Amino acid sequence: MLSRLYSVTLEGIEGIVCEVEVDVSRSGWDKPMIVGLPDAAVKESIERVRSAIVNSGFHYPETQAVVNLAPADVKKVGPAFDLPIALGMLACSGSLSLDNPGKYIVAGELALDGRVRPVNGVLSMAMVAAEKKFAGIIVPLENACEAAVVENIEVFAVGTLSQAAAFLMGRLPIEPTVVDIDALFRRSAAYDVDFSDVKGQESVKRALTIAAAGGHNVMMIGPPGAGKTMLAHRMATIMPDLTLAESLETTRVYSAVGLLEKGKALVATRPVRTPHHTASGPSLVGGGTHPRPGELSLAHHGILFLDEFAEFPRHVLEMVRQPLEEGSALVSRAKGTLRFPARFILVAAMNPCPCGYSGSDSKRCRCTPGQIERYVSKISGPLVDRIDIHCDVAPVPFQQLRGGPDGMSSEEIRRHIVSARRIQAHRFGENSLTTNAVMTHKEVQKFCKMDESCQQLLKHAMVEFGLSARAHDKICKVARTIADLEQKETIHPEHISEAIGYRRLDRKL
Repeated sequence: MLSRLYSVTLEGIEGIVCEVEVDVSRSGWDKPMIVGLPDAAVKESIERVRSAIVNSGFHYPETQAVVNLAPADVKKVGPAFDLPIALGMLACSGSLSLDNPGKYIVAGELALDGRVRPVNGVLSMAMVAAEKKFAGIIVPLENACEAAVVENIEVFAVGTLSQAAAFLMGRLPIEPTVVDIDALFRRSAAYDVDFSDVKGQESVKRALTIAAAGGHNVMMIGPPGAGKTMLAHRMATIMPDLTLAESLETTRVYSAVGLLEKGKALVATRPVRTPHHTASGPSLVGGGTHPRPGELSLAHHGILFLDEFAEFPRHVLEMVRQPLEEGSALVSRAKGTLRFPARFILVAAMNPCPCGYSGSDSKRCRCTPGQIERYVSKISGPLVDRIDIHCDVAPVPFQQLRGGPDGMSSEEIRRHIVSARRIQAHRFGENSLTTNAVMTHKEVQKFCKMDESCQQLLKHAMVEFGLSARAHDKICKVARTIADLEQKETIHPEHISEAIGYRRLDRKL
């Protein structure tokens, strides 16, 4: 007998619909086989399926069987095929009658006692099921809320193989899972930290406010203990709340790699990723035998904080350059190319020298000029060019640390940023642009018009500091954001002056 069901395999974070064909025959094969480019986890599913069927009280066909996963030229990865294979076996043995098996996508890992365990990538599976006009998707209980955030698809949650079989035969009615997305955001969109925790550092807070308002990349330079890490971790709290579309894009990445927190259906806050400086290139950009997203994609619509920036291997930092410009990470292999989303704000932090105290009044620097030069030269000019804002972070005086007033809260700062973002949204209109930082040179010329005094100021800076054409555009974008924060339609000389002041590394350490 032959049965056919449908499931989904992931290629990166994209779902690909697969036919799961099960053929049970009395001759032809020495043992059950799975064909169609299965990985080790899929090949091992035969033993899990056998035990789950028997321990659920069903009859396992003693005849030989072959399972075909189509399309045959796509690698099938993970244990999500357990449940559809088991249901196909039951249909072939006569224990299950399927009236219309093509109505549903089925996914789930089986325990040996027949329980259905959660799997990765269910959000992408539900999205492709809705796109392909399936009537519904059958998923494990733990994945139901995650899948239910997708519109135009009914989600049926099952806890055991017996429940799935009874539902398909019409003996067990299961209500589709429904979630209140607004309630999910209200419950999850909260941060544990606030900008008011940071004493002093008003100039750095100003720089981070500009960065959050325009989506600009930031470099903080200062001695150890000055507050760089504390500031970076709080930057997400002043950014506008995630929209549903942004949340779904980010959640897809976390779901595909199994990092979605248990009990959460959506990533409702801006992610902040902090990879260690010993991280490899593939761990940042993405890759592996079966390519998966890296830290850049996990920071999608959030913050990528690279502490000890100059300690990262130079070749690893160079891998970040292209995603910074394009908003996506491209992973190429002999069998194909995958593109992962990677639209984030880079927040880098570094010491001014190897010992960390160059220019400090509190401690004497022990580094020679040659050591400082080698330390700073680890960061290439093209990468520095792609960072819009460079700012100094000085140690906080004792009086401010112990008795200084609290600064503005994250909520107060966010109101200014949201107002600036609205201006940008109105400016770009139907354009695909979202922030000033992603404007092209043509759009800089269109939206960053200046009077003669601004142009002379910018020209003087270009000649004095030997700035590149890219740095010219960065200054214009930052100045445009500063003007937006002040609700000004045109760029004024003070906006250009402040933007030029943020090109610290172009003026040498």
